[in-house]
Amino acid sequence: MQITFYGVRGSIPSPGPDTVRYGGNTTCIDVITDNGDRIILDGGTGIRQLGLDMMNSLPLQCSIFITHTHWDHIQGLPFFTPLFVPGNKVDFYGAFDPVYMKDLRTILAQQMEYCYFPIRENELKATLSYTSLKEGDTIQVGSATVTSILLNHPVLNFGYLIEADGKRFFFTGDNETPLNIYKPEDEEYDEYQELIIQRESHIIDFIRGVNCIVIDAQYTKEEYFANKVGWGHGYFESSINFAEKAEIPLVHITHHDPTRTDDQLDAIFKQLTRQGSIPTGMQVTPATEKVTIHL
Repeated sequence: MQITFYGVRGSIPSPGPDTVRYGGNTTCIDVITDNGDRIILDGGTGIRQLGLDMMNSLPLQCSIFITHTHWDHIQGLPFFTPLFVPGNKVDFYGAFDPVYMKDLRTILAQQMEYCYFPIRENELKATLSYTSLKEGDTIQVGSATVTSILLNHPVLNFGYLIEADGKRFFFTGDNETPLNIYKPEDEEYDEYQELIIQRESHIIDFIRGVNCIVIDAQYTKEEYFANKVGWGHGYFESSINFAEKAEIPLVHITHHDPTRTDDQLDAIFKQLTRQGSIPTGMQVTPATEKVTIHL
């Protein structure tokens, strides 16, 4: 299994000299099995370059799994060149929105209405399909299986477990470790805390021992507890601790804050190492555009 990062920033693209080393595009990960089956995770601005790279071999087929439909995870899709080419086949997977009662196709098509984009979804030339997923659904993509699990974000967000070639890879999308909404002295505190513990145990058991995890950690611990609680993203220590509980040896931190320079990101990782936040035997690195992991 080959995993390549095409977008690793969160919230909004942040191109420029201060982000050139790790990259300024928003979320997109390209996964290719040993049999050549292609799975794309999210369609942030990084998917534009991925699409250009894919045009060397036509016609093509790929499956795009959307963790959630916040703009930084779908805004590159109108610029994904394979969608405009007859003979290509693109299958989309993601969640139904239970708040606004919209399926995946409706949500993705709306960002291509004329008030936002000059070409409508129904004018695309590739053959497209859309599948709304529920938690626990497993999709077969050639030699790979992709299974969804619900994580914690202010919209329905699926993490995806990809299993192929005897390897297991997990991507969280955007995820915040749940915190108890009650105070310890509140009557409801213990019951709610038990629900949190049960849910965390379920997720950890689901991904325990995967070969590699790509996990959201947009904030430092200080930033998070100052004013980011409830925004739907992890901080470095919480994400590393989560991976440690799941006994995962290879951890790539992603969704880098758009205001964070590459130098600042380097400084954070040096500090994490100095303070002993990275467990022995675990490799933790920042996700980097155009870097490929071979599992």
